[in-house]
Amino acid sequence: MDLKSLIRSIPDFPKPGILYRDITTLLRNPDGLRYTVDTFAQKCREAGLEADYVLGMESRGFIFGPTLAYQMGAGFIPVRKPGKLPAAVHTVEYELEYGVDRLEVHQDALVPESRVLIVDDLIATGGTASATANLVEKAGCSLVGFGFIIELRDLGGRQKLPEVPVVTLIEY
Repeated sequence: MDLKSLIRSIPDFPKPGILYRDITTLLRNPDGLRYTVDTFAQKCREAGLEADYVLGMESRGFIFGPTLAYQMGAGFIPVRKPGKLPAAVHTVEYELEYGVDRLEVHQDALVPESRVLIVDDLIATGGTASATANLVEKAGCSLVGFGFIIELRDLGGRQKLPEVPVVTLIEY
């Protein structure tokens, strides 16, 4: 299946000069969604990404994270923006193009020494994924790899990630 044909490209969003890759058109297609989830899980298994937990970052990581966790027999853990989780959290700050942001995960969400796979819809500059890897380390767990539906190769995000396997389905 040609997944690229199911992804809409929107020029100048969210600001001039950016070509936004919109997955909502993929998500609305039942065959495309099924193919994406099944292929994603298969590629992760083939890469040896055995995990106890799948972490998905807010917000599109919440779409593919739970489905991948289900397929792989793992638990799902949400990684949230500040102030969204009610219990004690691990926090990490990371730099954005124009400022600083934070991510949080419950301190009791991950059992120390667990194997963790980080999943999101897209990797661009790698800042969010790298910050999430820092949360995994803070929790005393082992990062087994990353999974992304889309990789924007020209932005070099993969180079910011720890040296673990990275699975992607589509590259631009």
